[in-house]
Amino acid sequence: MGSPIVGFVRLAVYVAWTLLLIPVQAVAVALRLPLRHSLPVFYHASCWRIIGFDVVVRGTRATDRPVLFVSNHSSYLDITILGGLIPGSFVAKTEVAGWPFFGLLAKLQRTVFVERRNRATAGRQRDDMRSRLEAGDNLILFPEGTSSDGNRTLPFKTALFAVASTRIDGRPLTIQPVSVTATRLDGIPMGLAFRPVYAWYGDMDLAPHLWQAFMLGRITVEVEFHPPVTVDAFPGRKALAEHCERAVAAGVARAVSGRHPAPTRAAEPHAADAVEATAT
Repeated sequence: MGSPIVGFVRLAVYVAWTLLLIPVQAVAVALRLPLRHSLPVFYHASCWRIIGFDVVVRGTRATDRPVLFVSNHSSYLDITILGGLIPGSFVAKTEVAGWPFFGLLAKLQRTVFVERRNRATAGRQRDDMRSRLEAGDNLILFPEGTSSDGNRTLPFKTALFAVASTRIDGRPLTIQPVSVTATRLDGIPMGLAFRPVYAWYGDMDLAPHLWQAFMLGRITVEVEFHPPVTVDAFPGRKALAEHCERAVAAGVARAVSGRHPAPTRAAEPHAADAVEATAT
């Protein structure tokens, strides 16, 4: 399935575009320019067209920075989808920092790297996340702790919600659940058989999977922003994590089953997000 010619053209354009913007973002980060917030949004959204994504958005993204966005996770491609919608930085496992090419991109987006298996560093990592939130940065967290097959949502790890109790100028941190689901390939429902075209999990090799994504036609990815909440509305972080898990899982289930109402809009790269990100 797929066209090698299409794949080669997309890959060439993607690499050229990325290499062009890497030094720009590097300078913006080094000099702490506002551009360091807005350029990743513009970059990721433009990659939708290059790779062949149709992104459909439902719900409304919270804009009262800072916000902790919590999302399901089925693929490294989620980074491009959410990165084109949310001006913010991702929370990722430390191994990502060492990945060729993509590790550099993660660092340039000011990713917060955490060692999830090392309890001894949990306090420092929580403090790193809290300091970024207190500085006004949005963070995007994948609380499943690993990627799934895209057909379901894995249990959320409550330990990753430790930062949820952070208060910003005396008010509770805004937390917004987000569902991300690949649903169609060239307009045809993916179903169980073809959703792994997008999902990357288990022992899949990265390079062949990425090449397949570049070769294929247009992939529709549905993103649903659920109502934002704060920890003050729950007895504790465990209850908060359970609520977010239920909201995200329900969104994934609706998208997989095709039972969503009409979309709020079809997302396109536009100036609004860049203006908002630049102003912060």
